Amino acid sequence: MAESRAARRISADDAAALVRSGDWIEYGSGLGQTDAFDAALARRVDDLSDVKIRACLTLRPRAVLDADPERAHFHWFNWHFTGYDRAKGDAGLASYIPCNLGELPDYYRRFIEPSAIAVVKVCPRDERGNYNFSLAALWHRAIVERAKVVIVEECAALPYINGVENSVHESEVDFVIDGGDTPAVEIPNPPPTDADRAVARLIAGEIEDGSCLQIGIGAMPNAVCSLLADSGVSDLGIHTEMLTDGIVDLYRRGAVTGARKALYRGKIVCSFGVGTAQQYETANRNPDFLCLAVDLINQPHIVMQNDRAVAINNTTQMDLQGQAASESAGHRHISGTGGQAQFVRGAYAASGGKSFICLSSTYERKGVRASRIVLNLTPGNIVTATRADMMYVVTEHGIVNLKGRSVPERARAMISIAHPDFRDELERQARESGLIPRGLF
Repeated sequence: MAESRAARRISADDAAALVRSGDWIEYGSGLGQTDAFDAALARRVDDLSDVKIRACLTLRPRAVLDADPERAHFHWFNWHFTGYDRAKGDAGLASYIPCNLGELPDYYRRFIEPSAIAVVKVCPRDERGNYNFSLAALWHRAIVERAKVVIVEECAALPYINGVENSVHESEVDFVIDGGDTPAVEIPNPPPTDADRAVARLIAGEIEDGSCLQIGIGAMPNAVCSLLADSGVSDLGIHTEMLTDGIVDLYRRGAVTGARKALYRGKIVCSFGVGTAQQYETANRNPDFLCLAVDLINQPHIVMQNDRAVAINNTTQMDLQGQAASESAGHRHISGTGGQAQFVRGAYAASGGKSFICLSSTYERKGVRASRIVLNLTPGNIVTATRADMMYVVTEHGIVNLKGRSVPERARAMISIAHPDFRDELERQARESGLIPRGLF
């Protein structure tokens, strides 16, 4: 922090003028990612070199990347890719930083040198002098604690969310810039497919009254929410990294009370949210919603404190031993570890807890259909959840529990939920490779 404690209002261009070649800049994450400062910094592209920017979950195109298509001036480092970040990664303009998302506050406090400048988009200053981080608590508190200069980009259109470590006080801020009043980015969920609905039915059948849910991103986990809303299950709790539209729909339909939670009883807790206007309007100044720093949400020892914790997450490929590759396609990075590995462990460790990894059994590329369940993962694929951590695996063709199962038993179980067109070939491969020994089964 600069020594002065009086936050001064300046223009975005004046804020961008503070950047020097070689600086590390923090851009924030999700709804907290800067827009006005980004545009101003892009206008300085020819004045700067080797400016390194850390960000996460980019929801709008970034001016600094559009202004520097050869990566000659700005370097973009990202904790979790969105579709936009993935496209920039494919173009060689973005680099992933491996992480468990729930550990990031500790990374900033222990391992990352203080950044030259941190810029975070925030709600207007409240009556207590705090700038609320909206639906983006994440690790923003740790960022502003450590940065040499703290800039907040004030935006009246962001939803104001109560929480823990979800604000920065004006005494900690060096400069305030106008972030305009452009509405928060809306990212609607794609409509569920038949496979999504089939998986959702299987998972919904395993969820009991009083379960405490973590819902991952995507149509498949959100389809579970839709089914639960009609199932009659009651007193659900929410302890999740990401607030989704599916969770908000469950809440609006009365299925979520949080009455049986151990932590933050009666509250929906998350670390960030992305969705539609209905999500933002529902959570805005709603005392039933809390947005917490991600290390207060994702850590397995915290997740496990809620009985009947249930983690529901997607993956893109699994092998016959139960390894889930959820973040890359070979050496091409597509998303990130996020909180998946931590919630898999935390939910399993809870009393009565359950972890579900779900996937459609096949995908199609260039008119060719292939199995997502394979003997060997695609070379270069990153294992997000290990075989030792795997509990329930679900496709549209069934559900299996891999806990306590030997390698041969796992192979047979995984084959049983693969698409029928691929089961014979997977069985042959499993036997030829020795995963299923001769004479067994």
